[in-house]
Amino acid sequence: MLKLLLAVILLGVVVTAAGNIMGKQSKNENKKEKKKKSFAKWLGGGLGWALGGPIGGIIGFVLGSVYDGMQSGEFEYKGAQDVFPGQPAYTRRGDFTTSLLVLSAAVMKADEKVMKSELDYVKDFLKRNFGEENAAEMLLVLRSILKQEIPVQAVCQQIRENMDYSIRLELLYFLFGLTLADKQISKAELDVLQSISLWMGITMADFLSIKALFIKDSKAAYKILGVDENATNEEIKKAYRQLVINHHPDKVSHLGEDIQRAANEKLKQINAAYDEIKKQRGFN
Repeated sequence: MLKLLLAVILLGVVVTAAGNIMGKQSKNENKKEKKKKSFAKWLGGGLGWALGGPIGGIIGFVLGSVYDGMQSGEFEYKGAQDVFPGQPAYTRRGDFTTSLLVLSAAVMKADEKVMKSELDYVKDFLKRNFGEENAAEMLLVLRSILKQEIPVQAVCQQIRENMDYSIRLELLYFLFGLTLADKQISKAELDVLQSISLWMGITMADFLSIKALFIKDSKAAYKILGVDENATNEEIKKAYRQLVINHHPDKVSHLGEDIQRAANEKLKQINAAYDEIKKQRGFN
């Protein structure tokens, strides 16, 4: 009888232990599944053109290392369709955010050191602009990208060929904001930003205009509009109208409310610079 009782107790212990192990495995599988769904949600329903080329290679590494063997094929490819030769492909939200992270990593690696404080500032920047849940996923991806060698010029060429000009301007604006999240920018970082701008096909005037939104001096208003202090009122008005066209928030509305909100903020800064010049010169 005693032996039977001990056998029953032992069996109960084994069953309980097995149940705990299976429970832990189930929880781990649920966590992995949740992580996959979360990442897919962050990408905005799938990558388009960024699934191929050098950016696709970088993201493939991320999926394999960060997401425990997850394959890029698990995401639905919704790339450009009915694109005419010489025309940019349709840019999805995932294409934009992925390009942002890859180029952000390139800028952060410019001075050959990535400090924890810098990552903390980046995390805060991402939370402010993309929300807490998205920021956590983006930071995880960024950490993985930072471990890789980034073919910056090839990445920029891919972006130039597939992303229209207004969205490239928005991308550069985000890059400046992220780089200056800690209120500092090194010469190496600024040089990389300028190279990125050049390789993405952004004009020097537009690069200097966006730079002036973040690095201000006594001539910032004129630099934002991309004109000289000696420009005529008509030249200033023309430059302002072109900036409004290039930076209009409607051009990035399909990328999400957070990105459109940033575009609105940028346009407010452009309007403020124009208003300042009008006030100085006394014209409407």
